[in-house]
Amino acid sequence: MALTDYFRILRQRGWIIILLAILTAGAAFGFSRIQSTVYESSLKLLVRPARTDFGQSQAARELLGNYEQWLNSSYRAQEVINILQLDMEANALLGDVTVASDRLGLVVQLNVENTDPDLGNDIARTWGNLLIQWQNAENDKNRQEDRITIEFQDDPKVVGVSPNVEVNTAAGGVFGALLGIIVIFLLEWVESGVVRRAEDVERYLEIPVVGRIPGQ
Repeated sequence: MALTDYFRILRQRGWIIILLAILTAGAAFGFSRIQSTVYESSLKLLVRPARTDFGQSQAARELLGNYEQWLNSSYRAQEVINILQLDMEANALLGDVTVASDRLGLVVQLNVENTDPDLGNDIARTWGNLLIQWQNAENDKNRQEDRITIEFQDDPKVVGVSPNVEVNTAAGGVFGALLGIIVIFLLEWVESGVVRRAEDVERYLEIPVVGRIPGQ
């Protein structure tokens, strides 16, 4: 197809792309608006060795991975459920929680997703307290200079993470535009055998048109 054919197609059928883009963007916007907002509560736990020498600091860094595994457990989830008297399964709650650590800053971070920001904060705070209590029990077995303390860096911070109305609406518009392009090319393919213009005759027969019959 020549470049002029693409311009002709867009001029004749471009409204399909615009219409589908508007419809899908509107549908994505409406769907996003009726969804419940999901919030993420983030809690940072500072890990502090009793001594600041290299050996003790390195030992604390090595423990960060152990802390992650200890926190990322259905046992911890069940303990939180029991404390807060939540009506849910441990694995379901665990699926809303992510645990990460920063070895350079000696920080363990808990992220909890929930549709209730206050409940999300309570879950993060309770989960973090479990680690503090566990480490305190471990410290009782060690000498004072070998102990490691864990404490909250701050109260849990909460932000809305979904739905992202703007992104969903834009994505819906792009999808609709792409769908419109596909529809247009399907229509052109279906009608490819129909001869309507002199240019079509010249293209298919590869001979110039020297005359035409005027319409009645």
